[in-house]
Amino acid sequence: MSELLQRLKQRKLVQWALAYVAAAFALLQGIDIVAQQFGWPEGVRRGITLVLIVGFFVTLVVAWYHGERGAQRVSGTELLIIGLVVALGGGLLWRFAAVSRLPETKATASEPNEHKALAKSVAVLAFANLSDDKGSEYFSDGISEELLTVLQKIPGLHVAARTSAFSFKGKNATAQEIGQKLGVAHLVDGSVRKAGDVVRIAARLTQANTGEEQWSENYTRNLKDVFAVQTELAQTIVEQLRGQLTGGTANPTTKAEIQAEVRAAEKGGTKNVEAHESYLQGRFFLNRHSEKETDQARAAFERAVQLDPKFALAWAGLAQTHVWDCNYATEGGQKGFNDHLAAARDAVERALALEPDLPEALFPRAMIETNFDYNWKGAAETLRKALALAPQEPALLMEAGNLAQARGENTQGLDLFRRAVALDPVNAQARAFLAGSLSVAGKQTEARAEYGREIELNPSAPNSHAGVGLTYLLEGKFEEAAVSAQKDAADWARLLIVSCARWGQKRVPESDAALSELIAKVSETGAYQIAEVYAYRNDKDHAFEWLERARRQRDAGLPGLRPDTLLPNLHDDPRWDAFLRTMGLADDQLK
Repeated sequence: MSELLQRLKQRKLVQWALAYVAAAFALLQGIDIVAQQFGWPEGVRRGITLVLIVGFFVTLVVAWYHGERGAQRVSGTELLIIGLVVALGGGLLWRFAAVSRLPETKATASEPNEHKALAKSVAVLAFANLSDDKGSEYFSDGISEELLTVLQKIPGLHVAARTSAFSFKGKNATAQEIGQKLGVAHLVDGSVRKAGDVVRIAARLTQANTGEEQWSENYTRNLKDVFAVQTELAQTIVEQLRGQLTGGTANPTTKAEIQAEVRAAEKGGTKNVEAHESYLQGRFFLNRHSEKETDQARAAFERAVQLDPKFALAWAGLAQTHVWDCNYATEGGQKGFNDHLAAARDAVERALALEPDLPEALFPRAMIETNFDYNWKGAAETLRKALALAPQEPALLMEAGNLAQARGENTQGLDLFRRAVALDPVNAQARAFLAGSLSVAGKQTEARAEYGREIELNPSAPNSHAGVGLTYLLEGKFEEAAVSAQKDAADWARLLIVSCARWGQKRVPESDAALSELIAKVSETGAYQIAEVYAYRNDKDHAFEWLERARRQRDAGLPGLRPDTLLPNLHDDPRWDAFLRTMGLADDQLK
């Protein structure tokens, strides 16, 4: 080794190396000062550093071959040692350079991506109704909702969900507050004034963090031309957002692509003015999520399809009203349920015959397949297709969560419900599904908090107060469970929890009275809840009897069979696995 070092000194390798390192260090210091002064990109500085590292090894080679003449020959051992030293030194230098730049690389890479994602985000707020007829609020809401729905289907554009965006209606929130709460960079708002056959629409695009107006336009048209205005609005907004990302207005090729994207997103509509107005009324009432207003929505959708039988979106809306009644309503008993289910099937098929790739129609089809046909594989395929077309639609994510939980995939279901809530934080139904999933996961305190948020958003939502009661019931807090459930608007939900809670308190007559009332009121539409009460009591014979009746009646509660927290008493009974197989929910059937 001493002989090797002596030869290295003879070739002046050490002097060359030290001189190079000193010069390179001084050069880097100077470059760093200049780069900061003139704002050079970090990539330029890293590139220069790497060039200097490579130059170090080149210098060593040059130094070696310019040593004392006649001493160029070395033994194989010496050459191996030199090679290892050089490789180790180069590796350490490379590692140092890589580690030292990691934080900057991550920040440099993520910041533009975050900026681009933020730049492509927008919320469409409810347009103000400036018409003299305040009853035409459905029209201004509908214009903004249709614009939102079209933008939601544009690839690469993040659009805040309708319920959350419309939650600022009538409030004096600033652009900054709205943007921050909805997590978007841009806001679209405006107004609609309708007088006879003339409609005036004003719209503007605003930068959320500054409140600065980026674009605005006023349109005064005949009512029959409102469709063209909506198309133009959507195209202009997408062009504005794309233009910001490219530093200017969209080029002709981009404009043509945007027009094609908007046309594709508008599929399923109508050019019939009266049918369109009825459709907007239907959407207005359906969004209220109550039995009375669902009836009003159904009547409006029926008018729309009578006026234009080729109006696919109206058929889809009509299907959703019938599915809502199958899920929540008890009036009409078994016959009423069967009629609604048949009508829902018919409306879905009509919509999809007109527009096979219509997410609004694929949604009620998936609900029918999950809740009433127990066609788990068919529902999964329908939802896969729908979510590929409308990945930001909270309703589709909620239905996908329901399907996941039905199949025993509780963690996936919880994740899907969290995604739905993240997209639409003030959607009461999304909060309800998340609360139920948290309860299944044993997180009763978190579940109660979510049920509380649901109640704040919609105090009359079915199974909201009863949901709170269930969380207390599972903790053995029976009095709190009964008191909470008593406030629920739905008899089937209220009586279920009260009967179980009183049983837990050994107040058997009161439990029996609640169960008797439950059977008397909802035996044709709430057989599943009756089975839950018997299962909680550990009355297995009656529990399985009512589960079988629920299956025959196509009860919407059965998809919750596997994760149901009121049914554990049945799990060790041979009839449990047999019933799961009848439902197609045995593990081997779900593969």
